[in-house]
Amino acid sequence: MKNRVVIVTGASSGIGEALVGELAKRKAKIVAAARSIDKLTEMEKFYTSKGVEFLPVQVDVTNPGDCENLINKTIEKFGHIDVLINNAGISMRAMLLDTDLSVLHRLMDVNFWGTVNCTKYALPYLLDTKGSLVGVISIAGHVGLPARTGYAASKFAVRGFLDTLRIEYLRRGLHVLVAAPGFTASNIRKTALTADGSQQGETPRNEEKMMSAERCAEIIVKGIIKKKRSIIMTFIEGKLTVFLSKWWPSLLDRLCLSHMSKEPNSPF
Repeated sequence: MKNRVVIVTGASSGIGEALVGELAKRKAKIVAAARSIDKLTEMEKFYTSKGVEFLPVQVDVTNPGDCENLINKTIEKFGHIDVLINNAGISMRAMLLDTDLSVLHRLMDVNFWGTVNCTKYALPYLLDTKGSLVGVISIAGHVGLPARTGYAASKFAVRGFLDTLRIEYLRRGLHVLVAAPGFTASNIRKTALTADGSQQGETPRNEEKMMSAERCAEIIVKGIIKKKRSIIMTFIEGKLTVFLSKWWPSLLDRLCLSHMSKEPNSPF
């Protein structure tokens, strides 16, 4: 990854922040995109002091103009793009009957359309470099998770979008990776939307027992280097779950509902 120009969306926290750290170790040239410019500025000071070429760009991925500006600023500074990692995302926890439709629209706007917006403007440059297009989804992009209808739908959509682009540009040398972490320790559950669109505020799960964001970032970056097409992380909540979804889906439905029902303040 040395000297490769890499854009990371959702770079100010969680897996995105960990990806920036992993890329910095490997001496990549980093473009960090997020809504929080204050956090990005702090990161810029830290990484530039360590000799990392770092460009912070304030971006709301739901705004196509912001995404176009992100790509333009990257080209202005570095001249090309080697990797785009679409990581920005939000979650939710609420039963559909109780959920305001604006919540589902918000999930699709950030998770799906955010990926589409950034990819649309970056794609010509990625084709020039035969670069890597990455989407960070979730096991919920392979298996429906109860009380996460908007989240699962958006992640399924991202997987379908990226899998199709892989085929469209197969003859142009574009590498497409869809990375699906299992439960990962991050702030995504704290910022998850409730039925009325407010943030959940605290996680309903034991974060200490989850895969760390740093380990997740390491796996993703190694996947880019090896040009993998997909990654499913963790064994039980990841690989085994996806396996059961294909070979014993009715059993998985019951196991999934039982598992998610054990969360504190479960809506079931």
